[in-house]
Amino acid sequence: MPDPFKSGDKVSWNTSQGRTSGTVKKKLTHPTDIKTHHVAASADDPQYLVQSDKTGAQAAHKPQALKKKKTS
Repeated sequence: MPDPFKSGDKVSWNTSQGRTSGTVKKKLTHPTDIKTHHVAASADDPQYLVQSDKTGAQAAHKPQALKKKKTS
């Protein structure tokens, strides 16, 4: 099964403040730390590093939490 997202894809996701959007930076397939948050990513359970368009902050999200934005 091909990856649902690749670097550079525009995506959106839900936050406690509402829906927001950003850009996929890379696929995470190994445990890693982003600032003080530990991301338990693996090859069998990958996550995606995304950068918020609004704040520039980076966070990891599971693929089911992301929705690819349509390009015009």
